[in-house]
Amino acid sequence: MRSDPGVTSFVPWALTHRTNDATPAPHLVTVAHGTRTAAGNEVARELTAAAARRLGWPATTSYVELCAPSFADVVMEAAEFAAPTVAVPLLLSTGYHLRQDLPAAVGGAGRDDVHLGRALGPDRLLAVAQVDRLHAAGARPGQPVVMVAAGSNDPAATADLAAAAHLLGQAWGAPVRLATLAGRGLRPDEVVRPGDAVSPYLLATGHFHRRARRDAYAAGAQVVADVLGAHPRVVDLVVERARALARAATRISA
Repeated sequence: MRSDPGVTSFVPWALTHRTNDATPAPHLVTVAHGTRTAAGNEVARELTAAAARRLGWPATTSYVELCAPSFADVVMEAAEFAAPTVAVPLLLSTGYHLRQDLPAAVGGAGRDDVHLGRALGPDRLLAVAQVDRLHAAGARPGQPVVMVAAGSNDPAATADLAAAAHLLGQAWGAPVRLATLAGRGLRPDEVVRPGDAVSPYLLATGHFHRRARRDAYAAGAQVVADVLGAHPRVVDLVVERARALARAATRISA
């Protein structure tokens, strides 16, 4: 299902560009969830463009659903890239899409040169970005924080979220409580207390972001930070994951 026509984001590059005399530069493909909110889909494009500039690689933004181009369509056309493809999911936790949909898309394309990475989170760079967002929203050092995530019924995702909340607590310097908007876990109205600061563990604006803000303020939150967005530390993480996938691809093909 697609409600946003989207764009395929190619970063300009010379077709003759090589990482060395023989090997073409990898092609970065990012894959975000997708949303009916156009501004949310733009975050994935901004992250992809920023990472591609840092890497000096060509790049394409794709989505699981609700926005074009789909990841399945992009990997089906990967032969046109004339280079190994590294696919970095812009998904914060393990879940059905990462365990089923994305591997199925790669398998369905019948390609062995598409190298799919894991979820972005949990990672300390995301926690650093969350702390920046909290400070920007006016949260005070040491203020109690609740991390609000979309949530999932996948036990692996639940473990990822607990680890992400722990990393945020380390970066913030105080314990962080966790709430989810769906799936397993407690809801914001069960976790948020008057005077708390809330950190949405979301990449982009959209349905879950609006719900997180609404539910957090209704429960008495004093501050609700912005989503992660195209924060420089998120860009750092995408670049880090892309380079690691490229190194693994080189070892496999050697």
